[in-house]
Amino acid sequence: MEVESFVTKTLDLLQEEKEAEIEETRTWQENLSLKTLQQKGVCLLKLQIGSQRTGMHGRLLVSFEPRKSIGPSLLPSHGFGPGDIVGLYESEGCSQPNQLSSGVVTRVTQASITVAFDETHDGLNLENDGLYNIMKHANDVTYKRLTRALHSLNGYRSGPATHLISVLFGYSEPGMLGQQIALEWMNTGLDLSQQEAVSFALAQKDVAIIHGPPGTGKTTTVVEVILQAVKQGQKVLCCAPSNVAVDNLVERLAKSKAKVLRLGHPARLLESIQKYSLDAVLAQSDNTNIIADVRKDMDKAFSQIKKVRDKGQRSSLRREIGELRKELKSREEMAITQILKRASVILATNTGASDDGPLKYLSSEHFDLVVIDECAQALESSCWIALLKARKCILAGDYKQLPPTIKSQNAAAKGLSVSLMERLIQQYGDSVVRMLTTQYRMNRAIMEWASEQMYQGKLTAHPSVEKHLLRDLAGVADVEETSIPLLLVDTAGCGLNEMEDTDEQSKGNQGEVDIVALHARTLIEAGVQAKDIAVIAPYNLQVDLLRQKLSNQYPDLEIKSVDGFQGREKEAVLLSLVRSNRKGEVGFLAEDRRINVAVTRARRQLVVVCDSQTVRNHDFLKSLLDYMSEHGEVRTAFEYLEDLVPENYHHNCKDQQNSNKASSTKTKARNQQIKGGENKQNKVTEHKSKGNSQSKEDSNVSNDLKSCLPKPKADDPDSQIRKEEMRQQLLVFLDNHCQTELEFPSSLNSHERLLVHQLCEELELKHVSKGTGKQRHITVSKPVAQAEERLEKESESTSPDIQIPEEQTEKDCKKQALKPAVDLKSLHLERLRREQEKRKEKIQNKKLETKLKDGNNPSTKKNKGVTKGKEKMKAGAVDIAAAATVYDDFNALVDAVVKAESVCGFMKCKASVLTLGQLCVHCNRQYCLSHHIPEVHGCGDKAKVQARMRISKEGVLYAGSGQKDKAMDPNKKAYLQRKLDSKIKDMASQRKSKLKDKET
Repeated sequence: MEVESFVTKTLDLLQEEKEAEIEETRTWQENLSLKTLQQKGVCLLKLQIGSQRTGMHGRLLVSFEPRKSIGPSLLPSHGFGPGDIVGLYESEGCSQPNQLSSGVVTRVTQASITVAFDETHDGLNLENDGLYNIMKHANDVTYKRLTRALHSLNGYRSGPATHLISVLFGYSEPGMLGQQIALEWMNTGLDLSQQEAVSFALAQKDVAIIHGPPGTGKTTTVVEVILQAVKQGQKVLCCAPSNVAVDNLVERLAKSKAKVLRLGHPARLLESIQKYSLDAVLAQSDNTNIIADVRKDMDKAFSQIKKVRDKGQRSSLRREIGELRKELKSREEMAITQILKRASVILATNTGASDDGPLKYLSSEHFDLVVIDECAQALESSCWIALLKARKCILAGDYKQLPPTIKSQNAAAKGLSVSLMERLIQQYGDSVVRMLTTQYRMNRAIMEWASEQMYQGKLTAHPSVEKHLLRDLAGVADVEETSIPLLLVDTAGCGLNEMEDTDEQSKGNQGEVDIVALHARTLIEAGVQAKDIAVIAPYNLQVDLLRQKLSNQYPDLEIKSVDGFQGREKEAVLLSLVRSNRKGEVGFLAEDRRINVAVTRARRQLVVVCDSQTVRNHDFLKSLLDYMSEHGEVRTAFEYLEDLVPENYHHNCKDQQNSNKASSTKTKARNQQIKGGENKQNKVTEHKSKGNSQSKEDSNVSNDLKSCLPKPKADDPDSQIRKEEMRQQLLVFLDNHCQTELEFPSSLNSHERLLVHQLCEELELKHVSKGTGKQRHITVSKPVAQAEERLEKESESTSPDIQIPEEQTEKDCKKQALKPAVDLKSLHLERLRREQEKRKEKIQNKKLETKLKDGNNPSTKKNKGVTKGKEKMKAGAVDIAAAATVYDDFNALVDAVVKAESVCGFMKCKASVLTLGQLCVHCNRQYCLSHHIPEVHGCGDKAKVQARMRISKEGVLYAGSGQKDKAMDPNKKAYLQRKLDSKIKDMASQRKSKLKDKET
């Protein structure tokens, strides 16, 4: 690859990425309100200044706090962090004209945010009693450093990295050092693959790559490489793309008592390693007192210049400040240079190693070795910032995990997402790579899938972790949930479909949230610490739903996206894949590396909750489900969500819906026939034939439902024998008319419970899972058959003329006992009929009471018809359907509903609404033009609530919604009053001074 063409292409892609990030910020500013921006975490509103002081290199550090006069003095939830570029605005808004300055966040606490501005005190004059807004900006500094590094690479002609550039771009072949030094291991616990990687890295002349799959001790190996290089007298520059990765290396190296120095502001570092930061070491140096005195003099001069009004004194103070600034700068440079030269290992982020930082004080030949950890997550252009400073580089990471985060999908597709590590492996292959093969994190069952799919089956589990489970942790009970390393919870056919956030185009799945919550609660009740469990979801909307469900109850439970968990590990990982749709779309779950990261975070248990029908449409995800089905335990959503009914299992099965419609129609016809009084014997016979056809329809539905459920291991003979035993047990239960419930013991394992559920579906029995852990058991019942018998008895009592032969009755009873058809419509109508009868009884009782009170009063009889007319309400479509009994003629019922829908829904109004009429959105009824206003027909309160919600959401006043309150905000009024009083006071003092001058 030509250096010039690489630089030109990368600069174009970086510009595209920068524009995409700026466009996103601009779109937010233009289209979203300030409150919405604050809710998204990119803006903080109405902050006041807490303190101002001079920081390192003369920068102005300003601490912003919430207004103490309103509510708690804590910042709202936000996404600001150290190193973010922010804009400072007046409180009126966050548009460009209102911007006062831009700065860098240096420190964030719950109550304040500190920003460093390049302007000095006199350059940026902020009022202590003023209110300001802060908004996150695109990081221009990072793009400037990347661009500068690429230009330096393009023009690099002589320097320590000349040969390294030639090797990395394929002009020269990588070589090895002539003489090999025998190594004395600093860490004696390294395995063979780690020792080989260290020896290979030190023996290479130009470049070496350490490929570390999850849990293989990559950081341990990198630390050993650095310590061995320091032992040989080399100066090492160690970088990584994130502050967390750099801090992790600092902690490891500090334990070995190496002379380490961490570049970067202390606010960006972990508290445990802040003492190794440049600021902390500088504070303990000999020049500290002198530098502090110079800063105090500068602060004193700044305070004096604000008080002095004489121009001559102001100019002299400015000259003094300029001299003090020069002295401060020279003394800081001297102290920093001494500290940098004494350090053996200097650590920084990739962009923190730029020449506009402290490293500019060192010579170009200072470093012998550059080590870049997590190289696969870094943009190649960011790696060149450090690579130009040494003759040799060692790259460490795993290119089979997530690539760098890029906002512009177009730039990523054109090659910006390809890391330096991935490019070199494609270019040179195994000749420059050593892979670590022993992993120390995962149970072997969790590891083997990733090993086969991503790492050519080369990984082996260390004996210390090969078989470890959750039950092996201290204080954890030995129950079923803590004794399995792999668990697949399949929601296929359960109706737990995904939902979509239209604003964010993110995905969520409430059903999977409930399942994850139940399993997490089971683990915690078994003794697993909440801090040892991770809940991972690929979509931000699902992460928000999971946090709403679990965070209040378990604050130590970590719930993050896949990207947020890279480089982390937990004892148990609960992974919700979210996607469940008829099209079989998996979205960006198709990114293999993302799934690899999610799965390999688990140490002792991995739980995957997903819809297998949707997820299996992608080959990589299908391999995961197949592996978990073969080597782990499979459960259905039945065993977690007890409120599911069979109708919810129809997943993309139109035939099932059609059969349900047909069965409900036939049931209504059958009930109508039972009610009739003519052709009694023929109708009974017809009832039997209808019941037989109904049985066939329901059996078809059952067969379709069985196809939606996960299938047990067919090749297991024990499983087949156990299934037949359970089938016989259920058939005996069906034949026994006296037994209404059958309870299976809690001793069944999860696979046996799955068989029970499947058999109940085949035989159309009601089945409910109860209890958790070892107390979980299944209760089977036949309520539908009982309902059918009850219907038969009631129909006989209401129709005494029907004569049914005894033999035929016995046959019908046997058939119904063996055929518990799921006819929910019949049960629902039966319940409605009972409620209707109760209402009729109440009305009759009231009539009797009225008669007893009124007696034979003739005036009462006269007014009786009038009272009836007043109390009578017009029956709408919903009322007619609710009042329908089991024995109503279905066609007559339909005609009544159609007739009710054709006239105005207002009582006593008979106006037709077929041509002119309006539908009320609150009660869903048609009204004529005289009665369609909500306040007229009784929906006034609902209309008011909707109007208020619309006004609060859109901020627009509509006709009839009242007048906008024009009163001034009391806080703003008080602020303006203080400013007015201050101005009057200043004018009064000036007037007094003028009078004194005249008198003299």
